[in-house]
Amino acid sequence: MNGFSTLDHLKAACRDLPEADPRADEAARARQGQLTKPPGSLGRLEELAVWLAAWQGCEKPGLNTVEVIVFAGSHGITARGVSAFPAEVTAQMVANFSAGGAAINQLAEAAGAGLTVVPLSIDTPTADFTRAPAMSEAAFLDAVSTGYAAVSPDTDLIALGEMGIGNTTAAAALAAALFGGTGADWAGRGTGVDDAGLGRKAAVIDEGLARHGERRDDPLGLLAALGGRELAAIFGTTLAARHHRIPVVLDGFVCTAAAAPLGRLHARGLDHAIAGHVSAEAGHRRLLEAVGLSPLLDLGMRLGEASGACVALTILRAAVACHSGMATFAEAGVSDG
Repeated sequence: MNGFSTLDHLKAACRDLPEADPRADEAARARQGQLTKPPGSLGRLEELAVWLAAWQGCEKPGLNTVEVIVFAGSHGITARGVSAFPAEVTAQMVANFSAGGAAINQLAEAAGAGLTVVPLSIDTPTADFTRAPAMSEAAFLDAVSTGYAAVSPDTDLIALGEMGIGNTTAAAALAAALFGGTGADWAGRGTGVDDAGLGRKAAVIDEGLARHGERRDDPLGLLAALGGRELAAIFGTTLAARHHRIPVVLDGFVCTAAAAPLGRLHARGLDHAIAGHVSAEAGHRRLLEAVGLSPLLDLGMRLGEASGACVALTILRAAVACHSGMATFAEAGVSDG
């Protein structure tokens, strides 16, 4: 696929979603029942192994090719004083990623994952969404298409992250528009705004909701109007991963908000995704509940960059190691009762 030329084209792609392999799911569950342990004794590790197997289409899943993809974008809404850091930090952090100096560089290496950073017109901020849609239809489709094209079909697992000063405001506005509530219900401190900054952030979100309220029943329209290029790209990657049956680990609040429209467009749209963690950002736990995802970790993290998703990869590797490496009762000569 070379990209999405129209919103109707994209909507059709969101409705045509493959499901997990039921035979692989059944085989993996059967194997879990034969391993040398009491049934269910490894708890969620067992569920994760079966989930991976079903989406990879095999009894024993693998995590040989794991990719972390971080999208970066700039937001015009930062001019409204919604962040504790200036807008130019986005470009500076992209340079830091390239130099290997960020947290995600260390975490990706520790998790045995490749890292790709994709800046999206970071010298051109999106529009202030209180005055106009953040992105035109063409800009939105271009960002979604960029995210879609970032997926290699032979990848075993994708972990998603983002960088963009102001993007927790965009994510909170999108969450409120998709699931209801006000700016005060969803706004968090993001990069560390003080009380006055938090109040400005909530007010800005309410302004955006009032301006774009006519889009309430259009998840893609809301993503274009309130989101950012990096959110649109995350959505595109999540969609591409589903089309290729690649499991996805979402990072924090922004990633979850970016993927949420797929769950609104298709009842099982996020079945191939898990939440790596619940961040300390206000609203993330509520958003996870709204999209039906249960986080793997709760470590008080709120960095972004796919940092929480990367830490969660170690849990997935443990699940795969036990599922594929343990002996069955017959192989070990152990009585299964």
